[in-house]
Amino acid sequence: MQIKSINPSNEKIIAEYGIMKKEDIFGIVKKSKEAQRHWKTNIMKRSDYLQDVAAELRKRKIELARIATEEMGKPIKESISEVEKCAWAMEFYADNGEIFLNKESMNSDARKTIMAFEPLGVIGSIMPWNFPYWQALRFAAPSLVAGNTIVLKPASATIHCGLEIQNVLHNVGIPEGVFQTIVGDSSSAESLIDSDIHAVTFTGSVNVGAKVASRATSQLKKSVLELGGSDPFIVCSDADVEKASTGAVKGRFINCGQSCIASKRFFVVKDVAKEFIEKFVEKTEKLRVGDPLSENTDIGPLVNESGLNTIQEQVQDAVKNGAEILTGGKKVGSTGYFFKPTILKNISSKMRIFQEETFGPLASVTIVEDENEAVRLSNNSPFGLGATIWTEDLHRAEKLSNDLESGMVSVNNVLVSDPRVPFGGIKKSGFGRELSRYGMLEFVNIKSIRFYDQLLHNHHVE
Repeated sequence: MQIKSINPSNEKIIAEYGIMKKEDIFGIVKKSKEAQRHWKTNIMKRSDYLQDVAAELRKRKIELARIATEEMGKPIKESISEVEKCAWAMEFYADNGEIFLNKESMNSDARKTIMAFEPLGVIGSIMPWNFPYWQALRFAAPSLVAGNTIVLKPASATIHCGLEIQNVLHNVGIPEGVFQTIVGDSSSAESLIDSDIHAVTFTGSVNVGAKVASRATSQLKKSVLELGGSDPFIVCSDADVEKASTGAVKGRFINCGQSCIASKRFFVVKDVAKEFIEKFVEKTEKLRVGDPLSENTDIGPLVNESGLNTIQEQVQDAVKNGAEILTGGKKVGSTGYFFKPTILKNISSKMRIFQEETFGPLASVTIVEDENEAVRLSNNSPFGLGATIWTEDLHRAEKLSNDLESGMVSVNNVLVSDPRVPFGGIKKSGFGRELSRYGMLEFVNIKSIRFYDQLLHNHHVE
């Protein structure tokens, strides 16, 4: 069987890849397990390698960015930023990994008690296409520094990106088997989970995430899931509307709206609704849709025909159930999967966009009486990844943040991932964390070690 890589701008086939057999995947994992025995021994060496990876990413950023843009359609300026961000993450964990993994002392009935942080082993990484470098490397950086080895299964749409990550790491001399990329489909992901890996990390849809977790758990393997969201964007009555409307455009339409932490549901308090909506529409209509390889383009195509069809169906369903199109709402051009940035209002619970994740350039605006209604509607969702609040009153922001059911909140700025800050959600947005020290600790064995002078007979035993 073959996987076809299609350029979403012109619908031309870029390449075709043969799917690896189960035995090949098992062999790759075996090689990874053998490599891990040596890889885990010297953290200084591991950190040096990551610094080299950062330098190599910066050196090749234009070439790597072009590959991502041709494979999945994001504007070239965003692809370049993505590669640069990966280099930053590599440096962050190279600089801080040893500190994060330092043994900790504790008080107990023993003479000495320490906690050690040791690698789990081989981690299977099943990653999506929307940020093909960042999603893979933001997990890889902390895991590699911790002493784990990695087998990556990239999305079918961005196999070339996945193979280039492997090439970058090999080019800087990282030992064979430490980071390997497999080529395959969903059955390949199943084979990876069934192989001799010790844990799995997955980013993608809720349905597939549930299958990954079930398969991993049935084999007593840990999993971390990041399953997307339907993030609320709350504009309070005292918000700076100029800044909020600029943030709305950036937060909704980056990567053609194909981001798990993109703002997707906009709740605007009625006092500022007219002004906010006018500015939001005006700024959205200035976005340039077109060739993603042009530095002037703001919005490229959706990743594939299926993504385009889903967005069209969601818009049609909303309009049929009473929504009003304020701008956009239609396909652009006859070739490629381009869709005009779209804003809808008059949203109701009958509509698909009320409960589904909208993975494309589509924003829904709801006018609310006050901030309490905004929070209630925000929480009325199966997702709980991120949220954004715009207000001049930081005490109000703190109270609203506490009331929101989400893993992350950003006040007066769009939500972004950052190597220094934990990333993850609750409810159907998944479990576990990526990034920061907390993300690193997801894939380590937290081992407690107690040293006694002699056996104590009068302490509690469990």
